[in-house]
Amino acid sequence: MSKVENHHLLSAVQMAQFAVNGFLQLENLVPQELNEAVHAEQQAWKGPGSYWSQSKLIKDVFELPQVKGVLQSLVGAAPVYDHSALHIVSPQHHHAQNYHADSVIDTRPFAFDIQAFYFSHDTPEIMGPTLILPGSHLHNKVNTGSISHYKNILGQRKLVSKAGTIGFLHHAIWHCAQPNYTDEARYVFKLRLRPGQEQRSLFNIADYNGPEVAQVLNNYHDWAGNDARLNQVAAAKFYRYLCGDDRVDFSFEGIFTRMGI
Repeated sequence: MSKVENHHLLSAVQMAQFAVNGFLQLENLVPQELNEAVHAEQQAWKGPGSYWSQSKLIKDVFELPQVKGVLQSLVGAAPVYDHSALHIVSPQHHHAQNYHADSVIDTRPFAFDIQAFYFSHDTPEIMGPTLILPGSHLHNKVNTGSISHYKNILGQRKLVSKAGTIGFLHHAIWHCAQPNYTDEARYVFKLRLRPGQEQRSLFNIADYNGPEVAQVLNNYHDWAGNDARLNQVAAAKFYRYLCGDDRVDFSFEGIFTRMGI
């Protein structure tokens, strides 16, 4: 993946949002003409084999400079392909997946894979867009379906999307497919990439320690309850890694500085 111009990279505020929430949902990344071509191809595609390996159109999506810029900000200019899948929820499929995390076992303290969820067509709530729990990537010591008994968690959100939207998800975020109550199939293409380098200072680091970043990193997730401050500290530590400055301290009450870390 060739490097892109700086204006295509994520901003510091966007990276802080990713550190806190574990995902970014970016609209209008893909031109409508390309969306329509991909959607038509997905509707006609029957396999066998990998859609990613057989489709030029889907590769065109991920070669767009605005898409490459987001990926470069998260996993570097030379990411490693892990896997991909064209996920389809059939018309009038009224069953949801259980909550799960795809990470399984990951001993990396901060490094992460990215899962890009591309919606080639409008995906309203009634059509079953992917459900995620923002901030759950900070609780990443789970084993796939070990969280499957959790339901209807405060603050969960569906990735309701317009055509051309891509969600960039931390590999450890809790998520699940939702029921489709329409007469049209719901398509989402997932591409998972591993980092090809250390994930530090890859985004546009201008104002990486500014007040807008501090405001984002002081947000809390209501579902965390009494652990909300622990989550905030974990997000602040994660952002310290991402920005490449081991002295920046957006932790609750400056606890990193007070503890000499």
